[in-house]
Formats: sequence, structure tokens, C-alpha cells
Amino acid sequence: MNFAQPKELEQFLAANPDIQLLEVLMPDINGLLRCKRIQRAEFGALFSGNFSVPRTVPLLGVRGNFYEGVPQSEVGGDPDQIIRPISGTLARVPWYATPMAQVLTGFARTEEHIEWLDPRSPLLAVLERYAADGLRPTVVTELEFYLLANGDADRPEPLLGKIPGIGHRQEGIQYCMPDDLFDCDEFLNDVRAACEIQSVPLTAIHSEFSPGQWEINTHHQDDAVVAGNHALLLRRIVKGVARRHGFGATFMAKPFAELAGSGLHIHASVYDADGNNVFADPEPVDPPRLMPTLRHAVSGLGDTIDQAMLLFAPNPNSYRRFKAGAFAPSGASWGYDHREVALRIPRASEHNRRIEHRIAGADANPHLVLAAVLAGMHAGLARKRDPGEPIPREADLSEDSTTLPTRLDEAITLFREGDTLPDYLGQMFVDAYAAIRQGESDHYHGEIPDLDYQWFLRAL
Repeated sequence: MNFAQPKELEQFLAANPDIQLLEVLMPDINGLLRCKRIQRAEFGALFSGNFSVPRTVPLLGVRGNFYEGVPQSEVGGDPDQIIRPISGTLARVPWYATPMAQVLTGFARTEEHIEWLDPRSPLLAVLERYAADGLRPTVVTELEFYLLANGDADRPEPLLGKIPGIGHRQEGIQYCMPDDLFDCDEFLNDVRAACEIQSVPLTAIHSEFSPGQWEINTHHQDDAVVAGNHALLLRRIVKGVARRHGFGATFMAKPFAELAGSGLHIHASVYDADGNNVFADPEPVDPPRLMPTLRHAVSGLGDTIDQAMLLFAPNPNSYRRFKAGAFAPSGASWGYDHREVALRIPRASEHNRRIEHRIAGADANPHLVLAAVLAGMHAGLARKRDPGEPIPREADLSEDSTTLPTRLDEAITLFREGDTLPDYLGQMFVDAYAAIRQGESDHYHGEIPDLDYQWFLRAL
């Protein structure tokens, strides 16, 4: 991990003398950015390695609960943990009225290494496997989200565009509509500006099929940890700018039962030491031949989908996305240029030949999704199995049965019993992550929802 040195802070403050407050961002195992706001007098302690927080911070549940099953030898007594700022992430926060800066941090074991409980640790372990083989993956993230209308109702409503001339809101499919860009122009421009300020390489943004839903993409990265950082910061930017404009944004996987869910799609390719794409066909043709190395990687992903599902879909709500015809994969299918499959091979030049992994929800931790995807690909390259024939390009999968795990507890069991991911991600991490998810599942299902009263109170 590339931690920042005091000189980086000195240069930033010289260029931004009005900054008196700094938000210290601490990614947790859920993919949430826990935060402390500190005064200028404390900046130096953070950048010199003398700033600590409770060691349990990265191991909290979504609501801040601490669950049994996390090793007490590691967190018993809630000891202090040194955190260090990550180089290149110190930046202004433009959506606050108060002059404010922010910096991403890591849970540090030494001046150069992070602790196992840092959510980037499993991804770094996977990347070491690639480096040992003389390989380097390149990845891209695509995030979907909903903008939410401001209101006081018990349930959220998507922020819909206006129909000029009559004042009604636009319902129905509005994929890539320029009118949506017009309606949200100020918000989108502020997102772009914030990305520039915080060095998040934004590429494209467009309205999705469902009303109020958007997709936002970042530039490809040959450092998957940096790509995960960008995804975390991008979610923060979207939510922060939306609040500044008087509405909300959510990366919940399925905020509306009747509308499409929101995903986190990962594009991944692998290059050798000479910069050659190992998936590429040396003699390109159209349509492309899908080469053995590419097929091996697809096979590894297919073999690990079930045991990795807990990382792709970490919350009870996550599983509402997975049913045929719902703009999300229903099984471990693969194919060329087919958007209904789980593992898509997009149209691309051979140098850019890649796999698009379409299973994860927008609510997942990007670093853990990247770790699982790259681990599956690496395992496939090592085992050299064939995934079988791809789904034909013209195939209709909208009524296929769902074969992916469809409940959180099922995914927890498959994750715990997996034969591949513990070797790549570390058994201690696997045990802790499963314990947190199990605790949250038990907590969630222990509550009595309003639906119980609507369905059963009078009838029974």
C-alpha cells in the first residue's frame, strides 16, 4: 500500500491555505466509508503515522453493529489501530459550504503494509498471485444507481424527468435520453467537477432503462486496488453532490420492486510482462475466436460464482435482483456480446479483449468484488478447464430459471464451504466476513416488518 508522507500534506496545504478541516475516510468490510472529521492541528499526526482508531472499525456491520465470530484474539478489548493516509487521495470536498478536505486511509500494519482486516487486503493477496506469474490484470468498474426525489413519504421515489409543456413526470423506459441529461445537467456537471478535483477518472454517464436510474463509469486501471478506491470515492461523490442539489442517491441493489436493480459490473483483462493481452487471438477474425486462455478464465469464474456470491450480493436486499428478465443474470452463463449472461465477452479489439462480470450489485464492496473476480480468473488460468460452449448470441434468456443462490443464508454457507476463495483471500478474512454477514442476516430476519402486519395480523 502506497501511504502518503508528510510532504504531500505540506504541499496540499500550501495550495489550499483555507482548509481547516479534514475528513478521514476509513473503508470498512461492507464497502462503506466510515469517517472522522479532524482539525488542522491533527493533520500532522495522521500523516506521520501517529493517528489511531478502534481496531473494530473495519469489521462493523452496515448499521455499526459488532457481531460474534470475529476473532477475539484480534479485536478483544477493542484496541487501537494505526491508520495511514493513502498517497494521491488528499483532495478538497466541493459539495460542502465549509472549506473541507478528505483523504482515504488504510489500516496499517507497518509503514508499507496493511492489516488483514483492511478490506483491500484480500485483493492485494490475489494481485500477488498474478505478479508471481508475471501477469497484471487491468479492470474497469461500472456503477448503477438511482437518484431519489426529496420527500417525507415512508418509501422512496425515483427522481423522474419532467415532460416539457405539461409538467408531468416522465415514466417508463428512458435509456440514454438526452432530456434526462438536460434535466440533471447541474448535478452531472458537479459530479464531473468533483471527480476532477478528487482524481477519480470519470468516463461516461447515462440514464439507464428504468426511470431515475443512471450508470457511471470510470477509466480502466492496471492497479485493481486503485480501481476499487475510485469506485468507493465515486459513490461518495454521487451521494454528496445529490444532497447538495436537494435530492438523494442510492446504490442499493434493489430499491424498487417494480424497477430494475442496480449492479456493479467489472471488466477485466490480463496482460503479460510484455504488455500482451493473454486473452487475445494472434490472428484476429470477425466474429472473434474465443481463445483457450480466455475460456480458462471464464471457467474459473463459473466455478467460483456460487462460493463468491456473498461478496457479490452481501445484503438481504441484494438477492431481489436475481431473477430472469430483471436485467440481472439468473445463472452462471457466458457468451459473446450478450447482455443477459453473467460473464459477457464484449465486442472489442484483441488488445482490449476482456470479460465483463455482471453479477455483483452496486451495494457490494468494490475491493472484495474485484478480489473474487480476479481470484476466479486466476484459478481458471491455473486449472485450464473449458467452460463449455457460450450462449448463442441470439438466445433469449428472459425466462430462464434462476440457478444462482437466491438467499443470503444460502450464500453464507456456500462462502464458508468454498474450496478456492479461502486460499486466495485468507481463511481469517473468510471467517470474519462470514460471521459479520451471518450476524446481520440473523439481525435482519429477527425484525418484524410492516408486511407481517399487513398480511397476517388481521387474518390470524
